[in-house]
Amino acid sequence: MLVIDGSQGEGGGQIFRSSLTLSMCLQKPVQIKNIRAGRSKPGLLRQHLACLRASQTICAAEIAGDELGSTEVVFKPGQIKSGEYRFAIGSAGSTSLVFQTVLLPLPAGQCAGR
Repeated sequence: MLVIDGSQGEGGGQIFRSSLTLSMCLQKPVQIKNIRAGRSKPGLLRQHLACLRASQTICAAEIAGDELGSTEVVFKPGQIKSGEYRFAIGSAGSTSLVFQTVLLPLPAGQCAGR
């Protein structure tokens, strides 16, 4: 399992979201530690949970650490399934964050005939 340090760079949510995207596309499990460690309120917020749960939905992933404030998540992707999805996001500003997380994996699922 690949271990990602979420405190690197700006220490925000981008490392978390990109890790989920790449995990799904490459079909490799990841453990993401120190999530948002560079922020005044580290750990997962609602928008990060929305990204995690949307990712879980499109590839039937096994997840651990999916709760508010969690600073560590394990994500084990299954096969990506394209289709029509609706996700409860909670705020308009978070819509683009979820979109950027699932944008690349969904067409990959379509191309693979999944």
